[in-house]
Amino acid sequence: MGDDNFEHLERLVTELGARGLLARVVRTQSGRTFVRVINPDATSLSENVTCRPAAVSEASSWWYCWSWGDRMHTADDPAGAANKVARVLAVAGE
Repeated sequence: MGDDNFEHLERLVTELGARGLLARVVRTQSGRTFVRVINPDATSLSENVTCRPAAVSEASSWWYCWSWGDRMHTADDPAGAANKVARVLAVAGE
C-alpha cells in the first residue's frame, strides 16, 4: 500500500482536525497504517479508519474504510470522509 496510503491518511487527519477531532496516523509493527480518531469531548467515541486500494476495474483507486472493513468514502475526497466520521463520533445533541 505504501506512500499513497499514507498520504491519503495524512489528508484525512488534516480534515478531521479541522472538525475538532483528535486524529493521527498510526503505523503498526507489521506495517499496517490507519487513522485513530477520537472525539475530545467524549473520548469513548473513537474510530480507526484505514485506506485501501480498490479493484483495478473501479473508477476511484483508493477508499477510506471503517474499522469493520466496509467502505466509507473515496479517498479523493478526504473532506467528505471526515464529515462522515464526525457525524458518527458526534455526541448526541451536537
